[in-house]
Amino acid sequence: MRHRKKKHSGKKVHISFMSRMQKLYTHISTPRYITTQKALGETPLVATERLRRERHIPHTTPLAYAGRLDPMATGTLLILVGDECKKQTKYHALDKVYTVELLIGIHSDSGDVLGIVSACAPQILTMQNARNVCDTLIGNITLPYPHFSAKTVQGKPLHTWTLEHRLHEIDLPIKESTLYTLTATSLKLITKNNLLKRVYEKIASIPEVRDTRKQLGADFRRTDVRKTWDIIDQSNVETYQILSFTCTVSSGTYMRSLAEKIAQELGTCGLALSIHRTTIGKYRPLWGTWGIWTKKY
Repeated sequence: MRHRKKKHSGKKVHISFMSRMQKLYTHISTPRYITTQKALGETPLVATERLRRERHIPHTTPLAYAGRLDPMATGTLLILVGDECKKQTKYHALDKVYTVELLIGIHSDSGDVLGIVSACAPQILTMQNARNVCDTLIGNITLPYPHFSAKTVQGKPLHTWTLEHRLHEIDLPIKESTLYTLTATSLKLITKNNLLKRVYEKIASIPEVRDTRKQLGADFRRTDVRKTWDIIDQSNVETYQILSFTCTVSSGTYMRSLAEKIAQELGTCGLALSIHRTTIGKYRPLWGTWGIWTKKY
């Protein structure tokens, strides 16, 4: 008995063809990565989801950011799209350029304005001193990870060790980095009133965190942080110095740690008042502080 071959209807063939073409079009038209500007107060995850809404990227398309930026930092954030998310490790060693404002005379346990702060002995800086210190730091450098960072120690983020007051139980991790360039660009004065206005605006820029799973250090400790800035407000110091610098650095260099290091070398304390990332890519040093970018995202 002969079996008749089933004939595929033209409709099914057409649907199958159109489906394959749609997948091919999606593959061709979807970029491997996108850069966006992370706003003040955003976490990288929030910035990523904002980009999804702005670009109308389907929720079925995975997105992943390559390279963290702190909530108090702004600037270029690299977002991987679709299958490129599976290649995230290849984006881990990218170089960056930052511009940073270093507030002199105030220490923070987080290295930025979103920490418990205290004043230190005032130190009047000059641009020549600042330039000299920056010149001496260029090259390979070892910096500690900020106490409030996601670096894991014994399977637990460093910020959790900090909030549990258990830092004395571990060896604080350090990071080997390279400062390809480091240039002091300006030194200016800011009144206490203008400083506090900026600080309180920055603290308020982060949306309130109500997740009950994050009770340890809930809502970025904002209530306690503001109280310590209120103490600064009551001090007799009426003006502060802000040293601005720009740097080209290797992957994983924390600007909060670098800002503290520069302040220490200047014989005082300080915190990162602002951090802005301008460039992500692959930098090739040539001679001295000269180099070229072989790739920019």
